[in-house]
Amino acid sequence: MLHEWIGLDGFNRLSDRQAMHALFECCSSSIWARRVAGSRPYATRDLLLDRADRVLAELPEAEIDQALDGHPRIGARADNASSKREQAAVQGAGSDVLAALAEANRKYEAQFGHVYLVCATGRSAPDLLGILEERLGNDPETERRVLRVELAKINRIRLNRLLGPEQ
Repeated sequence: MLHEWIGLDGFNRLSDRQAMHALFECCSSSIWARRVAGSRPYATRDLLLDRADRVLAELPEAEIDQALDGHPRIGARADNASSKREQAAVQGAGSDVLAALAEANRKYEAQFGHVYLVCATGRSAPDLLGILEERLGNDPETERRVLRVELAKINRIRLNRLLGPEQ
């Protein structure tokens, strides 16, 4: 993540283009980034986080699919610093667990047509595999609701990293 610990005031002072770029690092939805950036300035961190959640909840499914494009498969090589940090506990997993994750990811993608998304921060590979296997029992509508909740959690973690510690 290029933009880290800039603070709420720093975020509010970014140009529209800079703010959208910083937000796009949090969530790969251009509509989400534009709408969240367009509501600046934010008086408090909580107002920013609440706005981010509301905008996400209003996004059409096609835009959620865009947001998913910014997330690598759980257990696969992460292609950005945020995902690497969030999946850090997975990288040390044994080859048997990584192989099981890869197979479960394939089943999930075949069933739902998109990458398995879960807030991986602080979770081990076996935990993430268990969650994935459980979610394979969801119907598509339920899974899309769960996916949005997980995406909101990830966005909040990334937004908090963007802002840095509260002062």
